[in-house]
Amino acid sequence: MNRKTKEKDQDQREGQSGGVFCRINQRARPRPRPTRVINKKERNKTTAVGKQEAEEMEIVKARTDKREYKIIVLPNALQCAASMNVSVGYFSDPDGLEGLAHFLEHMLFYASEKYPLEDSYSKYISEHGGSTNAYTASDHTNYHFDVNSDCFEDALDRFAQFFIKPLMSADATIREIKAVDSENQKNLLSDGWRINQLQKHLSEEGHPYHKFSTGNWDTLEVQPKEKGLDTRLELIKLYEENYSANLMNLVIYAKESLDKIQSLVEDKFQEIRNNDRSCFSFPGQPCSSEHLQACQILVRTVPIKQGHKLRIVWPITPGILHYKEGPCRYLGHLIGHGGEGSLFYVLKTLGWATDLSAGEGDGTTEFSFFTVVINLTDAGHEHMQDVVGLLFKYIHLLQQSGVCKWIFDELAAVCETSFHYQDKTPPSSYVVEIASNMQLYPQKDWLVGSSLASNFSPSIIQTVLNQLSPDNVRIFWESKKFEGQTAMTEPWYKTAYSVEKITGSMIQEWMLFAPNKDLHLPAPNVFIPTDLSLKDAQEKVKFPVLLRKSSSSSLWYKPDTMFSTPKAYVKIDFNCPFASSSPETEVLTDIFARLLMDDLNDYAYYARVAGLYYGISNTDSGFQVTVVGYNHKLRILLETVIEKISNFKVKPDRFSVIKEMVTKEYGNLKSQQPYQQAMYYCSLLLHDQTWPWMEELEILPHLQAEDLAKFIPLMLSRAFLECYIAGNIERSEAESMILHIEDVFNAGPDPICQPLFPSQHLTSRVIKLERGINYLYPIEGLNPDDENSALVHYIQVHRDDFTLNVKLQLFALTAKQPAFHQLRSVEQLGYITVLMQRNDSGIRGVQFIIQSTVKGPGQIDLRVEAFLKMFETKLYEMTNDEFKSNVNALIDMKLEKHKNLREESAFFWREISDGTLKFDRQECEVAALKQLTQQDLIDFFDEHVKVGAPRKRTLSVRVYGKLHSCEYPSDKSQQLAPNAVQIEDIFSFRRSQPLYGSFKGGYGHMKL
Repeated sequence: MNRKTKEKDQDQREGQSGGVFCRINQRARPRPRPTRVINKKERNKTTAVGKQEAEEMEIVKARTDKREYKIIVLPNALQCAASMNVSVGYFSDPDGLEGLAHFLEHMLFYASEKYPLEDSYSKYISEHGGSTNAYTASDHTNYHFDVNSDCFEDALDRFAQFFIKPLMSADATIREIKAVDSENQKNLLSDGWRINQLQKHLSEEGHPYHKFSTGNWDTLEVQPKEKGLDTRLELIKLYEENYSANLMNLVIYAKESLDKIQSLVEDKFQEIRNNDRSCFSFPGQPCSSEHLQACQILVRTVPIKQGHKLRIVWPITPGILHYKEGPCRYLGHLIGHGGEGSLFYVLKTLGWATDLSAGEGDGTTEFSFFTVVINLTDAGHEHMQDVVGLLFKYIHLLQQSGVCKWIFDELAAVCETSFHYQDKTPPSSYVVEIASNMQLYPQKDWLVGSSLASNFSPSIIQTVLNQLSPDNVRIFWESKKFEGQTAMTEPWYKTAYSVEKITGSMIQEWMLFAPNKDLHLPAPNVFIPTDLSLKDAQEKVKFPVLLRKSSSSSLWYKPDTMFSTPKAYVKIDFNCPFASSSPETEVLTDIFARLLMDDLNDYAYYARVAGLYYGISNTDSGFQVTVVGYNHKLRILLETVIEKISNFKVKPDRFSVIKEMVTKEYGNLKSQQPYQQAMYYCSLLLHDQTWPWMEELEILPHLQAEDLAKFIPLMLSRAFLECYIAGNIERSEAESMILHIEDVFNAGPDPICQPLFPSQHLTSRVIKLERGINYLYPIEGLNPDDENSALVHYIQVHRDDFTLNVKLQLFALTAKQPAFHQLRSVEQLGYITVLMQRNDSGIRGVQFIIQSTVKGPGQIDLRVEAFLKMFETKLYEMTNDEFKSNVNALIDMKLEKHKNLREESAFFWREISDGTLKFDRQECEVAALKQLTQQDLIDFFDEHVKVGAPRKRTLSVRVYGKLHSCEYPSDKSQQLAPNAVQIEDIFSFRRSQPLYGSFKGGYGHMKL
């Protein structure tokens, strides 16, 4: 389940959902020194409550982690370490009630004896700047929330009621079964869900791994009734028998003292009953060699999307049993390596694969799987036996080479550095991770988990390596080419498949006939950082400064004054007018960026292993290079990337491979979920000078390597580089980097790049919808098999302005949960029901996104308007205290600090790329909020949002799925209201509309 009751607006940093914690407005911390005593006021506190004895044992934590921790045991044996992890998952579903544990997870959100008002928990969290979520796994279910710190105690009390006295009314039960069914409906055409269930289906029937975990209307309503079962009573029975305090782990992250948190936990959670229930256990592998129908099989299956994929799977000893020795990390590192001599390097050289990953997948403490996933080209599909043969050849090489201590030590060093210099994550994510770890690891390793494999044990690694044999392998081969060649159907997702037995001798034969290529172990990693010292930021600047500007580039610089990590962030944005002048040039730029990544992979893969990441991607105005990670050797990687761009030569064989991959990716966009299609059409309607992927797909077959070879010099001939450098880098280093890049591209009598003419500076312009008009864009879904329909109901409001921004944000905050409650919980329109803000290059608005099988998009649109009329009454009746509470919640959200360098850089880069340059946005918007009155909010609503408001701008994108395709012709031809305009053609519409001014109207605002 992905039950979100809070979506951060696009101004907020990403990753702010989930987890029981208090948000904390921290002061910037001084840089840590080895002997420094940290003031307690600078610390966050985390309390863990557990069923284990709370021994006086030191918890292993990162050197840079200045938070305090405490472990307590409650009298009822409730575990606590503030996310609640319950050691009950879908493995505990009763036979014939598939999805009951997942359904229970849904139901606990509704109401409790202490708080009987439906959805009051979610309402409270949402109105106080927080978010809620939960998920159900095989052997555990996790519930979590975040909220502003001053409301934490009340939020925690509501949360505790999940596990004390929840209410599960009959009416809510029926409605929420529909929600579970809607959740399952959205997954039916997802290849990830389909192949996962097929792997379960082809396992021992008596093993719980075989089960269908999500549930649907049939399993939770129809079949139980046929058997004379009451689903609600079965739900209560599952809860009462299994939700026992001794199976629960709780993590609290808050700003209060540890003693205060302990007192809070003891007060709120002591009433949870303890049945002294044992953890569900089912020993044995679901796919062992004893069950011949589950192993030594080759499964051909038909995916939804174009492409060919191999999944080679072995049942293995669970890695959690040997987490200190890390056998799967060692083997995954080698089998999944991308450097010269690796399996992927050979497959790529042969033109057979575009991606490869390897490592431990699904599993528990009782069983696990090691999986290798290979994305094949068309040629690779034709050489499947050779590909599998090469994989087993590489495994044979590992057998011959023995377990290498230097490789283990190198990997251990990388892991140790990664752990001790890890980025801070949002408290929500942090507590979920710890609560999950408490179920698996000894107390001292709750923070570490399996991230620090330090015990070198060749025998343990060798044991798992021996399990990667031809005698217990399962091969899943996905391709559209198998359509019409399969005789079986998986029952839950209706995936077509066939099964063929294979033997060890067959695989030996494949190995024998596979190409004789030079497979070998990786070389020592030169990118592992050895200098992790922190540089003195001589400028204690809070915001980026424009360090230098020339006719060729600008450099924004922000030294690290917050995070005290030896990391840096570099972004170089190539603004190239010729890169996006047509659909053809945009496709060529995309292929160019991918070819660069492809060409650099053999070299840069080592950097990635060592914690130094890079990316090259096309943008609306060219392409950009991003390098982020440890700063010690960052410049070496950056200069290699720049050098590759400057003298890039197109290799026809690699061009063909990447072109094939891009063609499939573009073609697969028709398989996107309807709500994603609606969001795409909305963007296409609003963004001037953007090209539809349908036209780009039409162009692709005609493009050749020589077209790209001719295009690259033209694309680079005129360019402006916008650069952002942040982190543990001094001012002189940053300037030196950009000077070097300018030398490469702009120096000499015949430079690669010339400066742009003033007329060539590209900007993103957004369509300005006409006031008082409701624009409608109806269209049929691209996938004729998808039963879901979707609506994006977009209300365009204003061009970036602090006062209007906070009015819009306050409306979104106050309306979000009521919209979810009414449209999702009460009316059950669909699982995906979201109200969120929208920001298009500084043009602000709000949008409803709803996907449904229950109603067509025209009917959903009417329900959105009905909700707005209902909310109008609530807004007018809002008390002054409620208004102030909402304002304070929004202020608290804005005062939240960035968690890490990436998050901070993403925020500042958004300001730079949009051209708004309001680096002090949060502080200015807080000041605007403090001046806001309740009447200001009402006036804003009446002018911009209220149904029928004469100045309102609305765009409804309606995507009709299979179940509502019959409504499409009638909806399209129906008589429109006087203020409604139906859009027949996107591009005619765009040409006829005025545009908002761009914040990048010129580069004059960039003054030194």
